[in-house]
Amino acid sequence: MTIPFFKTNPDIIKPYTLMDLDDTLFQTQRKIDAWGLSTSETKNLVCATVNKQGAPLSFMSQRQTAFLNWLLVSTDLIVVTARDRYEITRVKLPFNSWQVLTHGAIILTSDGELLSTWQQYMYNELAPLQDKLNQLSQLFANHSKNDNSQLVFTPHIDSFNNGSVNEELTIYLAIKHAQKDHQALIELAKKLPTLIRDFEQDFYVHVNANNLAILPHAVHKRHAVQFLLDHHLDSQRPSFGFGDSLADLPFLQLLDWYGMPNHGQLHDNINSQ
Repeated sequence: MTIPFFKTNPDIIKPYTLMDLDDTLFQTQRKIDAWGLSTSETKNLVCATVNKQGAPLSFMSQRQTAFLNWLLVSTDLIVVTARDRYEITRVKLPFNSWQVLTHGAIILTSDGELLSTWQQYMYNELAPLQDKLNQLSQLFANHSKNDNSQLVFTPHIDSFNNGSVNEELTIYLAIKHAQKDHQALIELAKKLPTLIRDFEQDFYVHVNANNLAILPHAVHKRHAVQFLLDHHLDSQRPSFGFGDSLADLPFLQLLDWYGMPNHGQLHDNINSQ
């Protein structure tokens, strides 16, 4: 059998792009300034997200805007984000494909509907952990009420169908520091395994910038992306992805190619080696 040489083909097969959002595709003004991003002068910025009051919060530089436009036109762009179903509504970008949300606990179809098979799987994984998640929630809720506490605690909850009824389940717990003290979150992460029995058997901890997340092992972007690749995406189409965090790397490694912005946790980790 003779293997042919490459020839250009006008019939383009759209690749899949699996894209983390925050700090990969857009970022706050504070981080724009800290990173010194190119083409990020005020006149070049495009608003990407709004805060809870509807005011602009995160922005894309001129290059990021051009990059997103190219991806939307040339590829099937799939969102892979820690944002939950409420938080994703504050992203003002025209996504129209699959969305992997809440660190992978939620998968939405291109119609914005919950993927029922994934919902039932996640229900079975999360339901047995509710007592421990509620115990942790109570600990942090009580701590955050102290006058001296700088921790801002948020439980992420969504509705899951067990095959017959919908039930609200806690998915994961998020903690921020009011003064954006990253080292304080690092120290807290070290103490977490002592708070409840068998913590490390059931949960893992991810810290990036001013975000600490306590997640069940079943909740991971990689698991959700693997499910899409195995059951819903065309295996003949190329795939590539982008992410800024160490937590993104496991899902990125499932793809044919992957990359990162020239800033952020993943970039800094590689540079430090």
